[in-house]
Amino acid sequence: MFLYKYFTSNQEEPPKKEASQAKDDFIIVNESQENLPDLRDLKLHDEDQRLGFAIVGLGEFATVEMMPNFKNTSYCKITALVSGHADKAQKYAQQYGVDPKNIYNYENFDTIKDNKDVDIVYIVLPNGMHAEYTIRAAKAGKHVICEKPMANTVEECQSMIDACKEANVKFMIAYRCHYEPFNLDAIDRIRKGELGKIKQITADTSMIIQPDKYEYHKWRINKELAGGGSLMDLGIYSLNAARYLTGEEPIEITAFESTDKSDPRFKEVEDRIHYILRFPSGVVANCTSSYSSFGVNYYRVFGDKACLLLDPATSYTGHNAFKVSDDGRLQLSIQEGNQFAAELDHIAECVKEDKTPKTAGEEGLKDVRIIMAAYQSAQEGRPIPL
Repeated sequence: MFLYKYFTSNQEEPPKKEASQAKDDFIIVNESQENLPDLRDLKLHDEDQRLGFAIVGLGEFATVEMMPNFKNTSYCKITALVSGHADKAQKYAQQYGVDPKNIYNYENFDTIKDNKDVDIVYIVLPNGMHAEYTIRAAKAGKHVICEKPMANTVEECQSMIDACKEANVKFMIAYRCHYEPFNLDAIDRIRKGELGKIKQITADTSMIIQPDKYEYHKWRINKELAGGGSLMDLGIYSLNAARYLTGEEPIEITAFESTDKSDPRFKEVEDRIHYILRFPSGVVANCTSSYSSFGVNYYRVFGDKACLLLDPATSYTGHNAFKVSDDGRLQLSIQEGNQFAAELDHIAECVKEDKTPKTAGEEGLKDVRIIMAAYQSAQEGRPIPL
């Protein structure tokens, strides 16, 4: 299975209107990695077998985290860039060997339909722009991978799915944790019953939003561009994790918001959200997200035999996993992987082999629908059936 072969030893500002995330003692346990292939067996494919990607948005996430990992893929290469900043596009075109004729802006983006160098478009824009550019890419006949959250509304999500189906192109949401070895290992342990019957999950994600310090934080507090605050940006990790860890869809959500509206950062979006998910099996997930708390990123899964902790759980790198049972607290030996390369190769393989992506548009729609229900619950002060 290709997801296991990527082992290793924030989005662009919106274009202008004219165009527009106490240590305890532990025991190290060397657990078997029998399912993981030897790195020496990994061989990249010939350059002409790789599919061409157009990167739409050249912000912090794209240029610092995602684009550098194309070199670790087997099936992908950057062949076009789309940006509202010509100087930035030219800089990265030179760095990645992109032909200058394959540099686009937001006005001439639709002409990408005539570019045979581009097979897949990767949307790395603020949330509020995902729907527009996904639909435009689909109409141009290009396959699409889009960052999460999928869009600002359920209706936008559905329109994206419909456009890609109508154009007969693949559509994937970049839920990188679905391709990350520590999270895949957690799912595997749960499915095998290693923790026993799962009873509850706790998951917390937080950061201190600093729009005065970081340019790429500014759009995150703009309701039109971000769709919401910490829940849309950070809480979605906990929500999605609760779903893939249980393998179930929640049947009810109860949410509570706590926001200091005198803080200029939260004039348009929420700060803190606490939400509780109930699942058909009886599992309850308690999750929080915050834009004003010290940065954390972890989850705990409690079974009747053991507890599993990932801390950090959904970061770009540096994951840690612990299992707590009658045998004590054990740190699990899991090899760090390249989740970016894995998800990029996944969409490329789906295009090459005509397969449905693991994290297709429907996956993103489910999360956005639950997020909207969380906002409704917080506003109306009652549980919302899902």
